[in-house]
Amino acid sequence: MSTSSELTSSAERPSPVRNPALARALAARGYESLTPVQAAVVEERIGENDLLVSAQTGSGKTVAYGLAFATTLLGTDERFGPANEPLALVIAPTRELAQQVQREFEWLYAETGARIASCVGGMDVRREARALEMGAHIVVGTPGRLRDHLERGRLDISKLKVVVLDEADEMLDLGFREDLELILDASPAERRTMLFSATLPREIVRLARQYQRDAIRIDTIVQNQPHGDIEYHAIRVAPNEVELAVVNVLRFSDVPATLVFCATRDSVRHLHASLQERGFAAVALSGELSQTERMHALQALRDGRARVCVATDVAARGLDLPDLGLVIHADLPTGPAVLLHRSGRTGRAGRKGISALLVPFNARNRAQRLIAAAGVEAKWMGPPSADEIRSKDQKRLMEDPLLLEAPSPEDQGLVQALLAGRTPEQIAAALIRMQRATLPAPEELYDPGQQEARGPREGRNRDDRSHDRQDAPKSHRRGPESLERAARREQEEGSHPPKEQQAMVWFRIGVGRQKNADPKWLLPLICRRGHVTKNEIGAIKIMERDSRFEIVAEAAERFATALRRSDDEDIRIEPADAADIPAGAGSKGRPAKSGPAGKGAPRDYARPKPRRAGFKPRKRQE
Repeated sequence: MSTSSELTSSAERPSPVRNPALARALAARGYESLTPVQAAVVEERIGENDLLVSAQTGSGKTVAYGLAFATTLLGTDERFGPANEPLALVIAPTRELAQQVQREFEWLYAETGARIASCVGGMDVRREARALEMGAHIVVGTPGRLRDHLERGRLDISKLKVVVLDEADEMLDLGFREDLELILDASPAERRTMLFSATLPREIVRLARQYQRDAIRIDTIVQNQPHGDIEYHAIRVAPNEVELAVVNVLRFSDVPATLVFCATRDSVRHLHASLQERGFAAVALSGELSQTERMHALQALRDGRARVCVATDVAARGLDLPDLGLVIHADLPTGPAVLLHRSGRTGRAGRKGISALLVPFNARNRAQRLIAAAGVEAKWMGPPSADEIRSKDQKRLMEDPLLLEAPSPEDQGLVQALLAGRTPEQIAAALIRMQRATLPAPEELYDPGQQEARGPREGRNRDDRSHDRQDAPKSHRRGPESLERAARREQEEGSHPPKEQQAMVWFRIGVGRQKNADPKWLLPLICRRGHVTKNEIGAIKIMERDSRFEIVAEAAERFATALRRSDDEDIRIEPADAADIPAGAGSKGRPAKSGPAGKGAPRDYARPKPRRAGFKPRKRQE
């Protein structure tokens, strides 16, 4: 944690927290120091003023305003009196954040006898009404549910001393401005008003001017400087391997909890099912889930039964998951604010975290602009390979604390029985197999940046090899091939004539050498988009801005129909025009796309014949 004010009981360093009950609660919780925002709100100069605070996500804002209004509610007392009308009201944008605030206050105010009630959407209204009727010192809730209780006369805010708007910018983004204004207008005018927000846009400043009096501005965010506890990784992936890259990143990272962000509910559903099928302990969070399902999913993450949470941006607002060490952006964020908000779920309260963006090659420019606009620095890299993951697994096994523990007397008998009937090598091999059986298998991935890393010269030679093979003798076009592989290939091809003797149709795909196009990932992409097999695909020509490829004429109509039905518009595939067909097409049994002469016929790329001596071109008549 940031060391700004020490929480010690020595006379040399007195506690900055003025209420002894809260100071003891912090010490019991293991706080050795306050974060910058917590230290700022307990300074003596603050007094009983209103506060307008901007601080990074995960900087300890909940404890900060809990400390800030303690003197307002308790004065010099260490315990509250009987609970009647609420004295403090905390408004949060989401159910999860409101419930998190309630849990934080329960331990922070444990020795004060405070009664804390929550009013959030999706929970039992009658139970909340009974809690309010019995009396509460502090009420925490979401704007819509608080307004409902207020309008129905269940919530009496006439005795409020403090109102806190937590993550006020998100509440305005979610459309709660009208609810907030109604609640603030109904509360006493002499109250303290505290606004806590990660950012201070114009709307927040306007709201502060309208409802605050002589507010003290506290800004603990260092402008143009990224969150020091979050390391950003931009991972290059092929467009059709994003899901596989999520698998490898999860396998490579050794963290207790991971949050994976997707753009839509369907994406969350699909990725969650895929991860569960591979053996990951994963849960999902999206707007279509009931409150009970959301609570069960979050509880599974908190108690360690699940280690991966797949969520949308809306479902993950305000989440504070313990030991969250990794955030994966399976779909790129829509803007810099979303990137920072997602990434801010990790690297909280002084812990280190990693934010990994999976960047398909065709979205690299957008990712670079996004990272620059967010003011962070990202380390570009390829996806973890299967060999790297296996090496990491071996290291984890060798460093497992279980191997260092001495056997208990109860285990000693079984140890001797195993050693008596089996060799140490057999026992070690069984241990390795048991460890591997519990881990999902890593995926073999292609790194689109490998060609770029080799430099333009090597990249050019690599692409040119496809042209060299076109002119090489047939016997030299393939590398060494085993008898078994040759037999399997002949069996797959069956009685079909070689591709060189079949009629072919040219198509065009809108990616080329500039975007690291490579047949290794273009081939499976073409198969998936056009519902064809690799045996129905002919030559692939990588050009500067796009690429051309052949489809067997018998499958061309089916291929074109599948393209029209595809909803993937990131990479456009269409029939090639006559001008797009490479030189030499239409020969050796490979006719070009059929059509009327002059329109669909291929261009003649042959070198023009030399003119005879004395030839004079005919002058054009005007």
